[in-house]
Amino acid sequence: MTQIDTPAKPLDPLRHDTAFTVRLRRYREISGTILSNPTTVIGLFFIIALLCMAIFAPLLAPPNVPDPYQMPRDWGAVRSPPGTPGHPLGTTNQGGDVLYGVIWGSRTSLQLSLIVVSVTVVIGVCIGSLAGLVGGWLDEALMRVVDIFLSIPELIFALAVAAILGPSFTNIILSLCIVFWVKYARIMRAQIILIRQADYVQAARVIGDTRFNIFRRDILPNAITPIAVQATLDMGNIVLVGATLSFIGLSESGIAEWGVLVSEGQAGIASGRWWASTFPGLMIFIWALAFNLVGDGLRDALDPKTEDKR
Repeated sequence: MTQIDTPAKPLDPLRHDTAFTVRLRRYREISGTILSNPTTVIGLFFIIALLCMAIFAPLLAPPNVPDPYQMPRDWGAVRSPPGTPGHPLGTTNQGGDVLYGVIWGSRTSLQLSLIVVSVTVVIGVCIGSLAGLVGGWLDEALMRVVDIFLSIPELIFALAVAAILGPSFTNIILSLCIVFWVKYARIMRAQIILIRQADYVQAARVIGDTRFNIFRRDILPNAITPIAVQATLDMGNIVLVGATLSFIGLSESGIAEWGVLVSEGQAGIASGRWWASTFPGLMIFIWALAFNLVGDGLRDALDPKTEDKR
């Protein structure tokens, strides 16, 4: 008897999940979780508002000086209170327009956060990946360096480095890059050591896949989640530390930066001239709070176990 082979049924395109549709569904789940958290939505609202302020700073506060990051001085309206014509938020003890400094300070803070986070993530991920993948004496040597860096409080370490380099906003950026990379290296190493024991990584190793392909396709995409959460939190923390360094005089005087504004206005607080420090201080608070709220929401969305434990 001859057996007649029946043709295989074609796959239902509606039920056949490709990698793209799985990824798209995951993104929708994450977006839904984030948008269902009221505090995260509030943080996103403030971040979008601050980003718009930074992007449209030339339209909101047109520069009338050669360097737009230098606050214009009105020596005829020194220590003017809010509501003064031409100075809606008042002026500092040196005639600097507070509104101008607040608006352009958002762009300065955005640049500070993006540069420091981008550089430290790249350095930390590379060093942590090298330590986690190679192991042995190299892992021990790199982690001992990380331990030394982590044993010093971030603010004190950044203060020491910035003081050695000299007062400059560029040196503040460099000092923060030196300080903040270590946490990403530690997180990345821990994630690689955990993920490389997973079954799908072992299966890829058995079938002869190269170490680089295993890292690129299997380890790195699954290890990047805590890096993304930490980077979001650092977007706010870096501005807070940078403003502290500017406040104590480790940045150029007169630039449109929130910490510099707070420093210039502190002498007038006892005399009732609160506005020069209050408005930029409020912006620092909102910036740090917004990114912390979004960072917490992102952590809950990417790690459902965290939300289940609450």
